[in-house]
Amino acid sequence: MPVGMIYARRLAVLATSAALTLTGLLATAPTAQAAMPTPVSATTARTYLAALTVKAEGSSTGYSRDLFPHWITQSGACNTRETVLKRDGVNVVTDSSCASVSGSWYSEYDGATWTVASDLDIDHVVALAEAWRSGASSWTTSQRQAFANDLTRPQLIAVTDNVNQAKSDLDPAEWLPPRTAYRCTYARAWVHVKYHWNLSVDSAEKSALQSVLNAC
Repeated sequence: MPVGMIYARRLAVLATSAALTLTGLLATAPTAQAAMPTPVSATTARTYLAALTVKAEGSSTGYSRDLFPHWITQSGACNTRETVLKRDGVNVVTDSSCASVSGSWYSEYDGATWTVASDLDIDHVVALAEAWRSGASSWTTSQRQAFANDLTRPQLIAVTDNVNQAKSDLDPAEWLPPRTAYRCTYARAWVHVKYHWNLSVDSAEKSALQSVLNAC
């Protein structure tokens, strides 16, 4: 075989090998961390905050989580919790019932990484009880269901379970994520959700949000 043809064949083999190597690297590269919908900018959040009704927080009388039907079916066998776990995790594998059986999750609130889904809660950024005291007590059950399962706004996020439990139903005057780098995003998300759902803020809550947003 002429030398030129041998050289050409070697080049072709090398090119094919390189392409296969690159394909393998691409296939095994870690998936980028997913996240909840991006909240409005700090500038827009400040505008939204100025437009919110400011009044004393209402009563919790009559409140029940059951009045906010949550973790409804989103698609196939997947409910809202399972949908958020798949969205917020990396390399998430689910079984036939859509339960996450493996993957990893980074909790934005505290910077912890988890590999077992049961270590995570799905936080309502604006807690259901907080929403009730801010105007949702007058909503229909259908409205409360839509709020509790809102995947379009930055209202649902997978976070470390005990951090979520420490937050409980507190507003930003009473609780902010322990990971300070996330506080700007959290405040933007909070205002975005309250503005979209026409919920009120109390004066201390507004002041705390203004403080965070002014530092963004």
